[in-house]
Amino acid sequence: MNILCLVKQVPDTTEMKIDKVTGTLIRTGVPSIPNPDDMAGIEEALKLKDRFQAHLTAVTMGPSQAEDMLRELLARGVDEVVLLSDMKFAGADTWATSTTLAAFLKTLPYDLIIAGRQAIDGDTAQVGPQVAEKLGIPQVTYVEEIMDYQAPTLTVKKAYEEYSEILEVTCPALISTLNTMNTPRSMNVTDVWNAFEKPIRRIGFADLNLSEKDVGLKGSPTQVKKTFTRTLQANALKSDLSAPEASKLVASYLSAYIE
Repeated sequence: MNILCLVKQVPDTTEMKIDKVTGTLIRTGVPSIPNPDDMAGIEEALKLKDRFQAHLTAVTMGPSQAEDMLRELLARGVDEVVLLSDMKFAGADTWATSTTLAAFLKTLPYDLIIAGRQAIDGDTAQVGPQVAEKLGIPQVTYVEEIMDYQAPTLTVKKAYEEYSEILEVTCPALISTLNTMNTPRSMNVTDVWNAFEKPIRRIGFADLNLSEKDVGLKGSPTQVKKTFTRTLQANALKSDLSAPEASKLVASYLSAYIE
């Protein structure tokens, strides 16, 4: 069984600040961490590896500093790691990111691809599903439990807001995982030491069968014009009104925005 895990190194959003002039995130001095949903996927992949002697490869797209995260994954038990890194990939939105990842994943053998539900720096939950669509394979999102695997059928529990359902999907397939489904295992000193002796495979633009118009900023139809934090005002207007009066007041405010 060959498992591919999509992972991302993200800024610790609990310490993020926004430049009030440019409206962009201030990343200087902000620590980077593995994306929590992705780490849940890594743990589930490791469980499958323990049960079925699976071969596990972790793939990320990002700058060279993502090597630190990949070393950590090797120390946790991942067999191989791959870093897609190139200046031409910079500025990619979810569409360009999934295009780049899918182009590389097509070159690898796999039975299952595991992606975290979403990254905490974007919260779009789009990359995993887009990769599945571009590979032409079935997908199950919001997986809260992997219940069984009897090749080629994977049985999972999918979470909804009010209920869950049990689904069977035929592999090769992609699933996206929730960070509440498990607690990632700890590393030990020996595995951490050995992780620095293992290679990290690097893939650049020249290694992929893609056009420059499909990757990075050029391949991104989404453009973020401005990012800002909401300013809280202490002197907000307060009104003590009856329900009919309050509804008319709210309607007047809304109509002003609509017009």
